[in-house]
Amino acid sequence: MPKATLWNPKNFFGELKRRNVYKVAVAYAIVAWLLIQAASILFPTFEAPTWVMKVFVTIIILGFPVALVFSWAFEITPEGIKRESKVAPDQSITRHTGRKIVGLTVVLAVIAAGMLAYQLLRSGSPAKPTSSMTAPTSSTAAAILEKSIAVLPFDNLSDEKANAYFAEGIQDEILTRLSKIAALKVISRTSTRKYQSAPDNLREVARQLGVANVLEGSVQKIANAVHVNVQLIRAATDEHIWAESYNRKLDDVFGVEGEVASTIAEQLNAKLTGAEEKALTDKPTQNAAAHDAYLRGLSIENAGHTEGLPQAAAAYAVATRLDPKFALAWAHLTVTRSRLYFNGVDPAENSAAAVKEAADQALALKPESGETWIAQGVYRYRVLRDFAGALQSYGEALKRLPNSSFVFQQMAHVERRLGRPNDAAKHYEAAAQLDPNDFDNLFTLADVFQSSRRFSEAEAAIDRVLQLSLGNETALANKSFILQGQGRLKDAADLLAKIPANSQDSSVALARNLQAFYERRFDAAIAQIQQDPPLVATDPRTITLLAYCQQRAGKNDESRATFQRAIASIKPSPTSAAPIDARVLPSTLAVAYAGLGEKEKALTQAREAVTAYESDALAKPQAEIALAQLQAYFGDLDSAIAALPHLLEVPNGETVGYLRINPLWDPLRKDPRFVKFLAAPQSK
Repeated sequence: MPKATLWNPKNFFGELKRRNVYKVAVAYAIVAWLLIQAASILFPTFEAPTWVMKVFVTIIILGFPVALVFSWAFEITPEGIKRESKVAPDQSITRHTGRKIVGLTVVLAVIAAGMLAYQLLRSGSPAKPTSSMTAPTSSTAAAILEKSIAVLPFDNLSDEKANAYFAEGIQDEILTRLSKIAALKVISRTSTRKYQSAPDNLREVARQLGVANVLEGSVQKIANAVHVNVQLIRAATDEHIWAESYNRKLDDVFGVEGEVASTIAEQLNAKLTGAEEKALTDKPTQNAAAHDAYLRGLSIENAGHTEGLPQAAAAYAVATRLDPKFALAWAHLTVTRSRLYFNGVDPAENSAAAVKEAADQALALKPESGETWIAQGVYRYRVLRDFAGALQSYGEALKRLPNSSFVFQQMAHVERRLGRPNDAAKHYEAAAQLDPNDFDNLFTLADVFQSSRRFSEAEAAIDRVLQLSLGNETALANKSFILQGQGRLKDAADLLAKIPANSQDSSVALARNLQAFYERRFDAAIAQIQQDPPLVATDPRTITLLAYCQQRAGKNDESRATFQRAIASIKPSPTSAAPIDARVLPSTLAVAYAGLGEKEKALTQAREAVTAYESDALAKPQAEIALAQLQAYFGDLDSAIAALPHLLEVPNGETVGYLRINPLWDPLRKDPRFVKFLAAPQSK
């Protein structure tokens, strides 16, 4: 019986060495690393989906044992690849092959070391200082998509400078058509309007906006004729990809807008769906006068000034009278009138019925239009307060306007009302990516974080604005709100001190008023409020705050008169009711009643406010806070204390910081139960 042979590890490892398995393993690892580095650069360039990279890495990992098995079982000979068992020992050239593998490995290792050193030096080098207008946002820091574009303001070459609205309108209509193409990333007009039509630093402008391509243009209007000149430029190389001039009559200018958008899509290799092709070439009106009125309204609306909205609505109304089938004008009329209705401006003209009529007309005329679904969304949101229905409408709009920052923003507004702060934050961020210079998206994103007690994230959102716009007064005011919400009055005061004393920013005025109130400097608050900008000074909430400051300062007669003025501004007649709007005026009315000592009216009105906002996750907690404060004010400490656990937990509720500083909680200061709440952590 033969003697059993023991396994000899020394022979096994020697065989691994002889068959070049070690060398193949090292060479494979270096090659794999180089391939992954190359893929991480090339795949994003060709806009490959993220799963492609995962599959690629998986294949490389699975290939490693295959390479080792191949090296063990096969050998490269002058006659080709053969199984190792079939190669005679005197014919083996594994040593020669091993030297080649070592040489190749050294070369590859040098290349890999060079790449690694470059990456380390690049990541470790100090960032270049950026000016207040050039600091990168998250959109510019990310890889810039090749199929991305910004449409810069068009030059007005008309002899009449009053025709600037016409050039703006042509630019806006081209941009709107491009925004309907899902294969493109299109920056919103709000972010491009501050730039020149043909800036000298085009590459820097494109970097700030996060785009690869820029469209420049000019418009000249002479009598009934229009000359439009456009040129598409690749920003990185300043290469003119395409340019064209158009000479048209006024009643055919819509055709130019469609042709330009279609050609840009072709030049950027953006594939269009059938619906997108139709939307690009659509001519919403054949009436030149109606088109002109529409462009005037668009220019006013795009300026972004609330006080100009009545004029914009009037221009759209003219357009719809001149062409009752002008669905786009009806849609914009819905949006402007709904904003005016929402903010209580001229309720007779901007009534719920007027908003409904405009929205219904747009839907009847063009149900397939994205703008029509925006109109339905704002009507359901701002008038009906049907938040679920509004979100559904905005979802339909997004299918047709995938690059609309406005739609993302409105979806986020509604999601806050539905109690979905995380979804709202994602959509505010999406809006900010498409509209990086519209800071309102970041301000509201910060408010979402603050209302969820995520204070560090809230401050980070405001800091993004301050990186782009150093010393921005609205941003500083909004950051002070975040600090106040944490009870950090000293930090908030230091921040507000950086803002010029003569600032007319409404957010600054409110922040300063609240700061003085929280610091119990009631005389200073009174003086500040009396110098506030009109939009702030006439708001019922500011009037009520003034009355409370007068009351705390011992000016009782003045306080009563001011409380009565607040009630009259909310409820102009004894039979009228407080409007259920975004400002939560029913709660403000309750507070004003309390200031006059009318306990039953105040508490009844406060409870009605909570009921009125039952389905509104943003406004209901504010109404509940007001009710609890009034209960404390009138001595019902148990009810006020009982409300606090919920208010400190629910999004958009109270914060520990506000409990510490707000004088309206003073009746609870000596209650041991209240003192325990003050020791709670500030954030989740």
